[in-house]
Amino acid sequence: MIEVVGPEAADVVLDVVRTAFADRAPLDPPTDALAETEESIAARLAGGGGLVARVDGVAAGAVLLDAEPDGRTVHLRRFGLTPAARGRGVAVALVRAALHAANELGDGLAERAVVFSREELPHTARFWRQQGFAETGRRPPYVEMSRALPHRFAVPTADDMRALAARVARQLVAGDVLVLSGDLGAGKTTFTQGLGTALQVRGAVTSPTFVISRVHPSLVGGPDLVHVDAYRLGGAAELDDLDLDTDLDHAVTVVEWGEGLAEDLADSPLEIRIRRASGSVVGGSEDSRTVELDPLGARWLGVDLRS
Repeated sequence: MIEVVGPEAADVVLDVVRTAFADRAPLDPPTDALAETEESIAARLAGGGGLVARVDGVAAGAVLLDAEPDGRTVHLRRFGLTPAARGRGVAVALVRAALHAANELGDGLAERAVVFSREELPHTARFWRQQGFAETGRRPPYVEMSRALPHRFAVPTADDMRALAARVARQLVAGDVLVLSGDLGAGKTTFTQGLGTALQVRGAVTSPTFVISRVHPSLVGGPDLVHVDAYRLGGAAELDDLDLDTDLDHAVTVVEWGEGLAEDLADSPLEIRIRRASGSVVGGSEDSRTVELDPLGARWLGVDLRS
């Protein structure tokens, strides 16, 4: 369980921070996280808030949120897990929750999240890269790493799904890879149809399940659309066998059912998760979906996927 906390939880957050950072190898200069007090943590929580992750009711992870004055950048500070919580997926869940919480800061103006990793801890930088962060600066002994924030949209109808895809299409360039996930009938192909219409490509966009991949050439000199269905593929090796590399540089590539398979096709994939709203009925009047756009890597920094 992950909960949003304020100054009243300063003692809980401080205990997690001290436990997490004291367990790490000594650094030179020492980490200033160990100099935090209950008062300093409370002040940070009052300014931006924070999150606490609990495992079996016990505080096991924490992160502080700190928005810059213009509201566009949110720093994730004092991110840490207790030793007992490591290797259980808590870190990834806490990062995801923190990124969405960052959207609530700065009057909805937040665009990116920033963390600082120590140069002496390459495994920490590797973890943040796996969460979609890219290096954006160095101030020894720190490495600045940033990523664009994910955004969620309520999508009531199929037409709204195509309209959202058209808005996304306006931000796309050749070489972009979109990884779509969602249950059967969630709307992945409907989203891709909206992309195809906006990109002005040839041919009707339909589910490519039985042909696995289909290329739709541009009619206007823009990028082609490569539409892939990874549902029947047994793994990343079978995806490699499709030889998509020949098309990637000249096309926008959409991979349905690609989560966990297709992310390595690009340094900065755009992950798109489509979920039915509670009580939604396929084919009925309740077609509402929630779409999450999760932009990973340096490509999406400064790209506004909300407009």
